[in-house]
Amino acid sequence: MTTTTTTAIEVRLYRPQDLHALADLFYASVRQVACSAYDDVQIDAWAPLPPDYQGWQARFESCPPFVAEVDGRIAGFASLEPSGYIDWLYTHPDFQRQGVASALYQRLEQLAREWGLKRLQVDASHLARPFFKRRGFLVLNRNEVERRGVLLVNWSMDKLL
Repeated sequence: MTTTTTTAIEVRLYRPQDLHALADLFYASVRQVACSAYDDVQIDAWAPLPPDYQGWQARFESCPPFVAEVDGRIAGFASLEPSGYIDWLYTHPDFQRQGVASALYQRLEQLAREWGLKRLQVDASHLARPFFKRRGFLVLNRNEVERRGVLLVNWSMDKLL
């Protein structure tokens, strides 16, 4: 993992030309960061290779994410569904613990308030659970989710706004 000194984090809306960079960021994040909490079989089920760019395109078109950039490099992305569900919040391995996820989360919460939402929800991984807990989310339950025949553990969490 490379350490990068961040100057400013710009959060903007998704653009179609971001497709490959965001999908690749997801795979890098899961395979290089989440591997500390999940085994190889779970990682392969969560982020199977090769990337399914058409699948990602459809997902991004239905729920366009916010994109974080640092010095012109895509550093992370996050999305909020109209229901208040946070579907993605991923940071590139080179930008871990540099405020990227915090900047993205802040934008999601701002949007939720603009929409008049009263509650945010997320299914957080082992690594994401402490991040959301520090932002006032409470754990509702532990889940075992099956992906490609493999069980993954996450936590349903919510926060009242």
